[in-house]
Amino acid sequence: MAHRHGAGCGHTAVRHGSHIDYLREGRLEHQEGDAIQEHRIEVTEQNPDRCTPDHRCSEHSGHVHGPETAEHRHHETVPHGDHMDYLHEGRLHHHHGDHCDDHGPVQVVRE
Repeated sequence: MAHRHGAGCGHTAVRHGSHIDYLREGRLEHQEGDAIQEHRIEVTEQNPDRCTPDHRCSEHSGHVHGPETAEHRHHETVPHGDHMDYLHEGRLHHHHGDHCDDHGPVQVVRE
């Protein structure tokens, strides 16, 4: 195994249920011994998959989410339900038409 997730590995750590996962190239990975399991943030009351047209990303940073944003502004992609969201200031954001949906908080862990 070339890479081992853990404190100081260089990937963003996210609390997911009772464990820690790591964001890596659009995947949410969980280190289990020598194996890596791919996880997704489940659609729940805390992390819904619904349209929130009144939420405006521009109110806090003047941008829209999309592949260029994730690549150039370091908003990492996070698998959520059956789609991908963007991690922005501890929240899941999803580009939807002319606005950004807020799909709730995630806890970024500082290791």
